[in-house]
Amino acid sequence: MRISESCAKCLYDRQKEKTDNAEYLAEIRELLENRSENDTSPYMVYLFNRVHERYFGKGADYSGIKKTYNDLVLGMEDELRAEIEASEDPLAKALIMARIGNYIDFGAMNHVDPEEFLSLFRDSEMREDDRKTYASFLAECEKAERFLLVCDNCGEIVLDRLMIEQLKKRFPQLKVQVMVRGKEVLNDATAEDAAYCGMDRVAELLSGGEAVAGLIREMLPEDAKKAYDEADVILAKGQGNYETMSGRGKHVFYVFLCKCDLFVSRFGVPRLTGMFVEECAPAS
Repeated sequence: MRISESCAKCLYDRQKEKTDNAEYLAEIRELLENRSENDTSPYMVYLFNRVHERYFGKGADYSGIKKTYNDLVLGMEDELRAEIEASEDPLAKALIMARIGNYIDFGAMNHVDPEEFLSLFRDSEMREDDRKTYASFLAECEKAERFLLVCDNCGEIVLDRLMIEQLKKRFPQLKVQVMVRGKEVLNDATAEDAAYCGMDRVAELLSGGEAVAGLIREMLPEDAKKAYDEADVILAKGQGNYETMSGRGKHVFYVFLCKCDLFVSRFGVPRLTGMFVEECAPAS
C-alpha cells in the first residue's frame, strides 16, 4: 500500500512530536523524500527507529503495556469463550471478537482507551457486508491443508487464539501456523508474548524476523518465508499487515479496524469500523 503525501506528513509529524533535534528530523525527511513506490508506512517506521536508536538509544519500552493488555484479555477469556460457544456460528463470533481486539494498537491510535475497547464487545455480530467474505473464507478453508495467521498486537492475540480454537474445530484437517513479530516493535506480539497467551498450545509459532509492524516477505527468515509461500489460506490482522501485504499478488484475507484517517478515507467508513476483506491473487 503506497504512502500518500498526507500519510508521509503524518509520519513526519509523529517524529517531530518526539524531538526537535534538527539533524535527526533532517534524516527522517530525507528518508521520506527518497522513499520508493513500494515502501510502506511500517517499513518507513522501521527505518526511522534505526535512526532514532543511533541518536537517542532504544525507543520506548512497551513490555508493561503489553502485559497489561494480555492480562486484561486473558481475564476475559472464559466469559468470551462461553459467549462464542453459545453462538449460532462460533467461528464467525470468534473472528469478529478477534477483529475487535485490533483496537489495542499503540501505533495507529493516538490514545488507547480500555473502556472504549471493552465497549466494542457490545456488538460482536457479523455484519451483512462481512458475510460474502466469510463465505469465501469458509470455502477456502474447507479445501485447504495449510493455514497461516499473521498476528498484530498484544491483547488481541488472546482473541486470535480463541478464533484459532474454533477454526480447528470446524476444519480439523488444517495445519495452523501463526506468525508474530520477530523483534520488539510497539505493542505488537512477539513469540514470547504469544507463548505467554497460550498460542503455542494451538498452533506452530513463527517469527517474522525483524522489528517491522507488518509482513515484508523479503525480510522474513526462511521458515517464515516458506510458510507464507506455501499457505493455502492466509489471514492477516491489522492495518500494518494490510499496508505491507496488499498489492503483492497473494490471495489474502484481512481483518482490521479502521483507526486512522488513511483507512477511514480508503474504505469510506467511520472510525473504528471493522473490515473483513479478501484480496484475490491475479489470474494466472
